[in-house]
Amino acid sequence: MNTALYLALGLCLGASGPLLAGSDITLLNTDQLDWAETPEGVAFAQLQGDRFKTEYMAMVRLPAGTVSPPHIKSATMYGLMLKGEMTHVALDQPDEPAQVVRAGAFYKIPAGIAHISSCVSETNCETFLYQDGAFDFLPVSP
Repeated sequence: MNTALYLALGLCLGASGPLLAGSDITLLNTDQLDWAETPEGVAFAQLQGDRFKTEYMAMVRLPAGTVSPPHIKSATMYGLMLKGEMTHVALDQPDEPAQVVRAGAFYKIPAGIAHISSCVSETNCETFLYQDGAFDFLPVSP
């Protein structure tokens, strides 16, 4: 196993709630998830928690070519790429080359970091996300 998988397992094991309650094991393929799509075409499938109220885990699907506007989040986000290729570029480091994260890669975006996230692959991007607080998307000027 690689470090990203250990981290994802650690996040799940350290979480509380119905996903890990009792002796039941939850096994879901992505086609069994309850996907909700935003007007921008980004789809969320809640795994645990209410993303608008508390920390949460979710699967997220972004259409190929999606580029977010510059924004910050007030909670730290941890991700594990499952499909596609993405970049997450901090606005305070415009001269740094964008590092592409691919399937199996781990990423962390600390709270308060202004950034742009992009699905740079020719196919949709899918990622597992854990955020240690409620979801928000606060636009900033570049």
